[in-house]
Amino acid sequence: MKHILLLFLGISALSCSKTKYDTIIRNGTIYDGNGGKPYAADIGINGDTIAYIGDLKNAEANNEQDAKGNAVAPGFINMLSWADESLIQDGRSQSDIRQGVTLEVFGEGSSMGPINAKMKNAMLLGQGDIRYPVTWNTLGEYLQLMEKRGTSCNIASFVGAGTLRTYVVGEDNRAATQAELDSMQRLVKQAMEEGAMGVGSSLIYPPDFFANTQELIALCKEASKHGGMYISHMRSEGNKLDQAVEELLTIAREANIPAEIYHLKAAGKDNWHKMDRVIRRIGKARAQGLHISADMYTYLAGATGLTAAFPPTLQDGGFGKLWQRLQDPAIRSEMKKAMNSNPAEWENLYYAAGSPEKVLLLGFAKDSLKKYIGKTLAEVARIRGKSPEETAMDLIVQDSTRVGVAFFMMNEDNVKKQLALPWVSFGSDAASYSPEGVFLKSQPHPRAYGNFIRVLGHYSRDENLFPLETAIYKLAKLPATNLKLRKRGEIKVGHYADIVIFDPAQVRDHATYDKPQQFATGVSDVYINGVAVLKNGEHTNAKPGRFVKGPGYTGK
Repeated sequence: MKHILLLFLGISALSCSKTKYDTIIRNGTIYDGNGGKPYAADIGINGDTIAYIGDLKNAEANNEQDAKGNAVAPGFINMLSWADESLIQDGRSQSDIRQGVTLEVFGEGSSMGPINAKMKNAMLLGQGDIRYPVTWNTLGEYLQLMEKRGTSCNIASFVGAGTLRTYVVGEDNRAATQAELDSMQRLVKQAMEEGAMGVGSSLIYPPDFFANTQELIALCKEASKHGGMYISHMRSEGNKLDQAVEELLTIAREANIPAEIYHLKAAGKDNWHKMDRVIRRIGKARAQGLHISADMYTYLAGATGLTAAFPPTLQDGGFGKLWQRLQDPAIRSEMKKAMNSNPAEWENLYYAAGSPEKVLLLGFAKDSLKKYIGKTLAEVARIRGKSPEETAMDLIVQDSTRVGVAFFMMNEDNVKKQLALPWVSFGSDAASYSPEGVFLKSQPHPRAYGNFIRVLGHYSRDENLFPLETAIYKLAKLPATNLKLRKRGEIKVGHYADIVIFDPAQVRDHATYDKPQQFATGVSDVYINGVAVLKNGEHTNAKPGRFVKGPGYTGK
C-alpha cells in the first residue's frame, strides 16, 4: 500500500509540473521541408535545437510565440551568395534575413581563401565602398573569423577554382604544370578539411577561363575524396551552352562527384530555344546515376562586370593588364568590333543583351562616376557624346574596376520552366544589404532583396507554378541535401532551430530595377540556431550565425 501511495504521489507531481522550453512556437502550420502536406503543431526549442514537435499546450517557455495563421518552415539556403564582403560591413544580413534566408553559401569561382601576400595586396587595392583589413590566409580562417565577429546568418563556402589558380599559377593564360596541379590539389585538401563544401568555378571569367577540363577534374577528384561537390558557372550559358553542360557532366563523371550548375539559364535570344534540350540532357544524366542539380535566380537580367563585354584573353595577366590594354588605340578599335560580335570561343554578354539599352549600370568605385548609377549604357553614351562601346571602355579605365552592370538576357518562359524542375534550388548571386550607409553608394540587382520571396509569393502563390510545400522544399531541404548538411534544411526533432515564420498570403517582393533597395515583406520571424534574429518584422540585432562545415571537415 505504501508503494502504491508513493507511486500515486510521483505521478501527481509529474502531472502538476509543466515541461519547460527556451522557446515555444504555437499554433503554426508546419511545412517541414520534405515537400509533403503541412500540418498543425507546436514546436519546442531548447538551446539551438528543435526539441519537440506536437501539442505543447501543457508546456511553457521563456519565449512563447503565437504563429496562428502563419506558415512555419525550415530556414532557406542561398546557394549563390556574394555576402562574403557585405557581412564584414554589416553582419545583420538584412535583405536576405527578411526573406527567410538562414544560410549564405559563398564561392562562385573566387573565395576568401587561400590567399598569399600578392593576393592580399590585390584584395586591398580592389576594395570599393566596403573597406576592411585582410588578416586571414586560408578559407577556414576567414569563415572562423566571420563567426567570431558575429553574423546573423549561418555561413559556408566552396573553395574557388580561380582563387586556387591565382594562388599557384597566377593570372596568366596558360595550362597548369603537373607540379602546379599537385599544389592546387593540396590546397583543395586543406580547404575541404577546414570545412569547404567543395570546388566552385566561374568559367566565363579569367582566371577560371584559362583552366582546361582536365585541371578542373583534378581539383574535383581531390574534393570528391572528402565528400565535396562541384558547382559551376559553366563555360557558356549561350552559344556553347550544350557543350558547357557536357563539360560539367564529364567533370562529374570523371571525378565521381556531385555537380551543380550555378544560375541555370539560356542567355541571349538566339539561345533561348536551347533550354528544353539542356533539361532533357540533365534528366538523362540523372537517370544514368549522375547527381546533377542546379540553382537559379528569379529574374530576367544577370549582373556582373562590364568587362564581360570583352574576350577573357584581354585579361591575360590580370585586370591591370586589361586596364592598360584598353588605353591602346589599336586594341580599343579591335574591342569595339569584338563587343558587337557573336563569338563561339568566349561569352559576350554585351551581345547577348542585344543593345546598350539593356545594359544597366549598377556600381562604381569612384565618387565622380556614381552619378551614372541607375542609367543604361546607352544613356551614359548619349550624355558623354560617345559610342556605347567607347563609353564602356572609358568607364572601366576611369573607375579602375570591372564596373558593376546588369545585362538583360533571359526569357520568362524559360524562367518558369526552370523553376518547376525538381532538381533546381535558388541563389541570389548577390550580397546581403540594408538600405543604409555605404550600401546606398551603389545600386544592387533587385534579386538581392527579392529572389527568395518571389519563389513563395509571385511564382508559387500568384502564378501557381507549384504548391507552397514544393517551394519550401526547393528553398530548404533540396539544397541542404545537395550540400550534405547535417541537421539543417528540415523541421525535425534534433535538427538545428533555423526556422522561418511567414504569412503565405502576404509575402511579397518590392525591389525593382529602378528602386532595388526595398525589403521584402510577409516574413515576420526568423530563428537561427534557436535565437530570434527577426521578431515581428524587426531585426533584433542578434548574431548567432555559425560557420557551417562541409562533409570533409576534420576539426584541424
